Amino acid sequence: MTINCKGKLIDLTTPRVMGILNLTPDSFYDGGKFRKEKDILLHVENMLSLGATFIDLGAYSSRPGAEEVSTDEECKRLLPVLELILGQFPEALISIDTFRAHVAKEAIAIGASMINDISAGFMDESMLDVIAENHIPYIMMHMRGNPQTMQKKTSYDNLVRDIILYFSERLSVAKSKGIKDLIIDPGFGFSKTLEQNYELLNKLDLLKMIEKPLLVGVSRKSMIYKLLGTDAHHALNGTTALNMLALQKGANILRVHDIGEAMECIKIHKQLTA
Repeated sequence: MTINCKGKLIDLTTPRVMGILNLTPDSFYDGGKFRKEKDILLHVENMLSLGATFIDLGAYSSRPGAEEVSTDEECKRLLPVLELILGQFPEALISIDTFRAHVAKEAIAIGASMINDISAGFMDESMLDVIAENHIPYIMMHMRGNPQTMQKKTSYDNLVRDIILYFSERLSVAKSKGIKDLIIDPGFGFSKTLEQNYELLNKLDLLKMIEKPLLVGVSRKSMIYKLLGTDAHHALNGTTALNMLALQKGANILRVHDIGEAMECIKIHKQLTA
């Protein structure tokens, strides 16, 4: 199971880590933390040195109820930092967390390696065309509505079946446009209650029938800290527990804030399955 990133074949048979770099002032865990160029470069260097295969760069907070950010503001936050990172780490594989085709196109022109779209193309009908034109890997996530409305859209006939049907439809559209490198993200925390998030994680192995690489992002999310009665800053232990379960259920990529701990999960999982 491989994807082609800028001419490099990345084998996802061995799980990989995607490190998170948020450029938003209001992200739920690290909002506003990385503003200075020195801090950004040190953080990226640290993530790469600890073993991250990908760095996911985002400039639009998708937390529940997040404020709308204009396309211009998203580009203003994102593109100079992308240039900065690739100037210092030209071989880095940078994923861009955006649902906007214009932002994706500009980032790809600078050197982004893949696009991570929370809406799977629903929030910008031009997105799939941009992906197809640039022959770039595309992560499509399950969500209903948008970050402002998604937590009002949590009614399902059958949660896992409905998610599988969602991906079947989106994958069909993407394939019709010639997109080959596709990754699915079930969208923990998006359009799902706390109980639904755990139901989904418990049945995650059913998504294997889709036969696409699976990305799991539960890092420090409210499904952990609300259950444990704590906050995002004290949710690393819970994150590690869920990451290990996700690996056992078939996750190919862990999207995380804490690289070293995720790499340790992968090392232990590899030993268990040797």
